[in-house]
Amino acid sequence: MLQARLMARHFLVSLTLFAVPRTLSAQTFKVEKFTTGGDGGTDYLTADPKTGRVYVSRGTHVMIVDQATGKVIGDIPDTPRVHGIALAQSSGHGFTTNGGDSTSTMFDLGSMAVIKKVHTGASGLDGIMYDDATDKVLTIDHGRPTGTAVVIDPKSGDVVTRIELTGDGPEGGVSDGKGRIFINLEDKNAIDVIDTKTWKVVATWPIAPCDGPTGIAMDRTTNRIFAGCSKTSVVVDATSGKVVAQIPNGEGVDALGWDQSQKLIYIPAGRSGNVTVVHEDSPDKYTVVATVPTMAGAKTIAVDETRHVAYLFTPEYGPPPANAPAPEPGRGGRGQRGPMIGTWFIRVSH
Repeated sequence: MLQARLMARHFLVSLTLFAVPRTLSAQTFKVEKFTTGGDGGTDYLTADPKTGRVYVSRGTHVMIVDQATGKVIGDIPDTPRVHGIALAQSSGHGFTTNGGDSTSTMFDLGSMAVIKKVHTGASGLDGIMYDDATDKVLTIDHGRPTGTAVVIDPKSGDVVTRIELTGDGPEGGVSDGKGRIFINLEDKNAIDVIDTKTWKVVATWPIAPCDGPTGIAMDRTTNRIFAGCSKTSVVVDATSGKVVAQIPNGEGVDALGWDQSQKLIYIPAGRSGNVTVVHEDSPDKYTVVATVPTMAGAKTIAVDETRHVAYLFTPEYGPPPANAPAPEPGRGGRGQRGPMIGTWFIRVSH
């Protein structure tokens, strides 16, 4: 009888723990907004769970923000048209993608001091990622006729090799930790698969109905890739390349966040001004648990898996000039804007 009661209690606890994420709602999430100041627009931001620092691209420099207070605690200068930041904890170095001068700024994660600029030879630097399996940083670069991924040794800052991709609009990248890297191709609605033994593209997977894949993340335990897309994001089997699930979300998606231990996906929508939070119930089943209002323009996101907090950043602009053209369709909703009237660092927690 005692064994039966213990088994029943264990079952109840397991059921309760499984059910908790599915009871989340927009009211469950706490949204905190901090005004930061500073010049420049923005693209990607990256969280460092070890230090609580969040690195925010600001056009010509990278602003370093304390995650708890929203206060600016440092700055990395001279990063013209900077897009992304990657952290290589193994070497204690960080790297940026500077589209303005085709370089990657290498800096020290402790002191935040610039070490040197790495000349990549690629003019369309945009996304960036760190692969822990190979201990390499990859800059992800738009180009004609196709984009490239430039592989950098994070210890020395030396360029190791360049990978020719199959599309001209590559965006985010993610690693499975077992010898493969996956890069979204916004122009082809597809994913390039890279073998890290040869640093060559070995497959290209179409991922319809995804439109304009940008942000990407992966659950290595279930072998599933999450590709952030406008209106409908997708889940992809990382072995077969098959789309196994679709996720409804807002418009203007330019990144995607993942909290492994909580099994939560965060999909920011800049045009819709919200974040769709999704729970992974099983490898092929996903439930939207909340749609959290943030701010218009907040299209990228970084998730701190230690603190279980998601961070966003966006400038706020005044009304556009009279007779300004309408925003373009797509992830950013680009169009004429009025003057910048504020900048906001946003924390989403529960």
